[in-house]
Amino acid sequence: MEDGTKDIERGGAWEDHSEEEEAALEKAFVETEIPSWQEQITIRSMVTSLVLSLVFNVIVCKLNLTTGVIPSLNVAAGLLGFAMVKTWTVLAESCGLLKQPFTRQENTVIQTCVVASSGIAFSSGTASYLLAMTPKIAGAGSAAINVKELSVGWMIGYLFVVSFVGLFSIVPLRKMMILKYKLSYPSGTATAHLINSFHTPKGAKVAKKQVWCLFKSFVGSFFFSCFKWFFAASDGCGFDSFPTFGLHALKQRFNFDFSATYIGVGMICPYMVNVSLLVGAILSWGVMWPIIQTKEGSWYKAGLKGSDIHGIQGYRVFIAISMMLGDGLFHVVYMVIVTVKNFMVQQSQQKHISDSMEEEQNIDEKRRKEYFLKDQIPNAAAITGYILLAALSVGLIPMIFHQLKWYHVLVAYSVAPILAFCNAYGCGLTDWSLASNYGKLAILIFSSWVGLEHGGIIAGLASCGVMMSIVSTASDLMQDFKTGYLTLSSPRSMFFGQVYGTALGCIMSPLVFWFFFKAYNVGDQSGSYPAPFATMYRAIATLGVEGFSSLPKHCLTLMIVFFVSAVAINLLIEILRKCDIKIYKFIPGPMCMAIPFYLGAYFSIDMCVGSLILFLWERQNKKGAKEYGPAVASGLICGDSLWGIPSAVLALSGVNSPMCMKFLSSSVNTRVDGFLQHA
Repeated sequence: MEDGTKDIERGGAWEDHSEEEEAALEKAFVETEIPSWQEQITIRSMVTSLVLSLVFNVIVCKLNLTTGVIPSLNVAAGLLGFAMVKTWTVLAESCGLLKQPFTRQENTVIQTCVVASSGIAFSSGTASYLLAMTPKIAGAGSAAINVKELSVGWMIGYLFVVSFVGLFSIVPLRKMMILKYKLSYPSGTATAHLINSFHTPKGAKVAKKQVWCLFKSFVGSFFFSCFKWFFAASDGCGFDSFPTFGLHALKQRFNFDFSATYIGVGMICPYMVNVSLLVGAILSWGVMWPIIQTKEGSWYKAGLKGSDIHGIQGYRVFIAISMMLGDGLFHVVYMVIVTVKNFMVQQSQQKHISDSMEEEQNIDEKRRKEYFLKDQIPNAAAITGYILLAALSVGLIPMIFHQLKWYHVLVAYSVAPILAFCNAYGCGLTDWSLASNYGKLAILIFSSWVGLEHGGIIAGLASCGVMMSIVSTASDLMQDFKTGYLTLSSPRSMFFGQVYGTALGCIMSPLVFWFFFKAYNVGDQSGSYPAPFATMYRAIATLGVEGFSSLPKHCLTLMIVFFVSAVAINLLIEILRKCDIKIYKFIPGPMCMAIPFYLGAYFSIDMCVGSLILFLWERQNKKGAKEYGPAVASGLICGDSLWGIPSAVLALSGVNSPMCMKFLSSSVNTRVDGFLQHA
């Protein structure tokens, strides 16, 4: 989720692959020559990465602006990268122009670039902490020092300043993480298995079928979105406002809105994530908010707008924040404990490793180690790069955000490498990146440090970007190193791919966001692009500078209850997991439950429909669902998301939908009929 859900779901679409499966795959490449690191970086791979980066930036931007729920898109990136270059090489070979065959190492570089670019679309904060700085999200009455107008120029400059530092912070630890402690990095391992399988004869045949499935679902999703556009002349019209469960339920945001994007997301996410979202929606919009609304005039002033943070909106936002902070704080502490514990165990085990164990390494491991150590990135260069980029940031960031002083940035960069290590190490163990949680903590700390009168809200939001960028890119790079290790790709080509992808993301992410920002009413809570996490992050910063005095009546009490509940639920899950009591798999996750507290139930219903489709498919053909389910889901997401481009072009050109399909209550219909009869 732009936020928490992305962290939770990251490994959701993947299945573990045994060492025997990997060894069997490696046998197919024994006689294949490994290209040098320069040959792994080709013009066609860079062009393919450029095209796919644009596609995935559009997809991630739309997801960020609608709900912030972002699933793992690695299957789609891998499939499309393989399909594009394979088509290119087949055509070139038929014309006698093929000079270099398509290798798994080149495929890995493409994957690295695309994932790095779309990762920037997540950590750039265009739909969260940057958008939260704008007057529209801030609302009337906000002091000028605590708002900042967006522009493409300073956003691109800011991202270039902060996004590369994290790459250098973790490079010196790559051998310790991958070779010494042999951390699994499940997403990186699964990506490597996917790429390796593509380049075997059997895997290539399956990949062609997967690409065809993706293409068919893409076309269907795209044209269905086009069809829906004709009935949505304004907000509240069309299929998005279809009263599936009645008009009263629609007012409480309970409806199925025919979103192909979130049906696809539901097919990718684990079942329990989708169920947790639905449970959270029922608890909040079905029970809590209707009860609190009856207290209007008692708990909060009557007549306030629905978006006023001092009214019902305050309960929605701050209770959701308390659950997210409780969940995030628990996992940060838990990850630190796990990291320290495993680090100490690994250190003690290293002392007892004998030379004979080194000799027992299988041939595949020796080969992987050989190529992983062949093209080194000097530690001195990495450390120097971090210091220089950090020094540059210390000087430039206060020029972009004058509320944030140089010593604030210096403190952030002094602490960041430690957090980057903890996040990268924890990600290697559990596949969970806690970047957004570190970002939320940074908002609270720096906003309270600077204070309201000195622009603490902007300072807190800007520091969130600094922290998230470093921590997120560090764990992503280590995942890529693991993928490169298992595909015999050079660490240098991996690092280049990450740098190239990061640069693309720094340019594309603000441009794609700006396209949506100018075409639609971004940030309007009743519109198509509410950007929920912009309001959420702004509220966290406000909490940091104002404390709890501005909250509605009894809101603080409810926040404490839900904060403690989130910690207790996570603690219960971990205890049951350690005791191997399977019931923990059926306990809803607090982070997922919190998302609909603010947004409503509509997208969680879409995602549960996706889960239902996948469940029925698995019952009928489990192997087919496993092989083609992610491809179909990715096609649904891509088709619906990319319709946003022609839709935005039409909106910018002043071309609106020709009709408004709207469902009215029986009393309103009676009045309309009477009016028409007398007209």
